[in-house]
This record gives sequence, structure tokens and C-alpha cells, in this order.
Amino acid sequence: MNALILRLVCGLLFVGMVLGVATHPPKDLTQGLGMMLPATMLLGVALKGPKGRSRLPKKRVPPVSGGTPGV
Repeated sequence: MNALILRLVCGLLFVGMVLGVATHPPKDLTQGLGMMLPATMLLGVALKGPKGRSRLPKKRVPPVSGGTPGV
């Protein structure tokens, strides 16, 4: 439940930043780049969640048999 609330809050903050940029565009490129970093971090948490785990399970690679162990 806490992860859902965190994702919702981060999503709302991201939308607020986008609307702020749309209404008051940055004066120069460096200010715009400085605004993009927190926005991308908020978007990442809103999409992936706080732990950043993917919803799709990873494929496990079978161990390689043969060869010399420990060398």
C-alpha cells in the first residue's frame, strides 16, 4: 500500500512539474536541464516503484557445466 501511495505522489509531482514548465518555460538551456533531472527521477519512481524492480521475471541462466572450478 505504501508503494502505491508513493507512486501516486511521485506521479502527481511529475505532472505538476510538467505543467509548471509548460506555463513558465525555462530561461536558458542549463535551467531546463536542471529541471529535467528531478523530473526524470520522479517519473522513474512513478513508473517502476520505489525498489525499481521490473514486473516481468528475469530469465535464469543455467550454470555452465564442465570446466575447472575456482580457476
